[in-house]
Amino acid sequence: MRKAQLMDLFIDSFEGNISSSEICDFVKAIFDFDLDVMPILSKELVEQTLAPESNEPLIRQIIDTYLNRRDQRPDGPGIRQMINQVLGINLDAISSLEGARISLFSKGQWVVYHAHDLFIVDTGAGDIDVSVYPTKYFTEQTGLEELPSDLQQALSKIGYRRGGKPGSYYFITPTGEPVPDSFKGQTMGAILKVIHDSYLQL
Repeated sequence: MRKAQLMDLFIDSFEGNISSSEICDFVKAIFDFDLDVMPILSKELVEQTLAPESNEPLIRQIIDTYLNRRDQRPDGPGIRQMINQVLGINLDAISSLEGARISLFSKGQWVVYHAHDLFIVDTGAGDIDVSVYPTKYFTEQTGLEELPSDLQQALSKIGYRRGGKPGSYYFITPTGEPVPDSFKGQTMGAILKVIHDSYLQL
């Protein structure tokens, strides 16, 4: 069962009213993200939510506000969408990477990592840039110290350029805004296609 499915099961089976405490504890336990220390992307949302008299971390105030405004019981997909909008952490996408052989480094920590992964997607501060480069395992198995040519071409077509870390391809948003989920999806799609076409045997 994938992590997103576990989250759905947890929320659906939770007795009583679920709060930010349960959600933050669950995300920490299953996804290993401490939501309390993650930067909030929207300054407007901070101003709308911040309660001076509260000692709760801001993200918990935002989650509780979201939960209290809903007429119906919250579900996993809705909560994950809200977390993505507020923090730029796409828990659905992270869950879908399980077994994909792609490592993800984001917000200063490994989000997905396995010893036999083939490529690394590395997002920078504020999610405004992203690098793609081979893992040490990929280099050991293939002798390539940079991305294979078909992946270089696929990434170039969507806006990546050679740069950043040695052997990597790099993209930064021209507006300074966070990289959109649709672009991240294109990136993952390009990598997954190359893995499927050429490297399933590794």
